[in-house]
Order: sequence, then C-alpha cells, then structure tokens
Amino acid sequence: MASTSIFMEYISEQIAEAENISYKKMFGEYAVYCDEKVVALVCDNQLFVKPTAAGREMLGANLHEAPPYPGAKLHFRITEELDDKKLLSSIIAATAKELPAPKPKKPKQPKVKK
Repeated sequence: MASTSIFMEYISEQIAEAENISYKKMFGEYAVYCDEKVVALVCDNQLFVKPTAAGREMLGANLHEAPPYPGAKLHFRITEELDDKKLLSSIIAATAKELPAPKPKKPKQPKVKK
C-alpha cells in the first residue's frame, strides 16, 4: 500500500521545527530530508527514522525497530511519538546532525550520439 500525500503532509508539519525539511516521492512512498540528508522514510503511512545513537537515546523505552520495506535495514518505527511535535522534530534534527553529509553527485556526461 502506498503512503498518502495527506499523511506525508501531516508528518512534514510535525517535524517542521527541525528546519530545512523536504521530502520526495519515490515508488509510492516518501524519503524525508533534513539538511539535504535522508533522515527518514514514510512507507505504508508509517514513519521510519534512520537509526542513530541520538535517536536511540531520545526514544528510550519507546524504541521500536522494523524495516520500512522488505529487505531493508532496521529503522526506528515511530508510533506514539507522532503527535509530539517537539520530540519528533528533535529526533529528526539529531538524526540529521549525526548522519554524514551526502556524497557530491558526479556531473552528468553529455550523451554522445553514435
């Protein structure tokens, strides 16, 4: 089941305090960016945050891990925390801070006609 744009907009509002938030639709699901880093995925109308030490500490006893899609690595599945804007924004910001910067993209080579 693909995620709905309504759910993604809700998540976007909930994490807006983290600043520099954007998202991109991919294969019916969404990648969530903070400071140009992929920090979370929205799959089947559920939020999955990339695992980091800071996120693990902030979630504490409420930590639930699950893969966002079959074959994926485990992420933090956010459940009860979805309605807590401050906590959710803090988790996203801390995750972005801990993740490495994205690798620079190689410039596209012009296509050569044969």
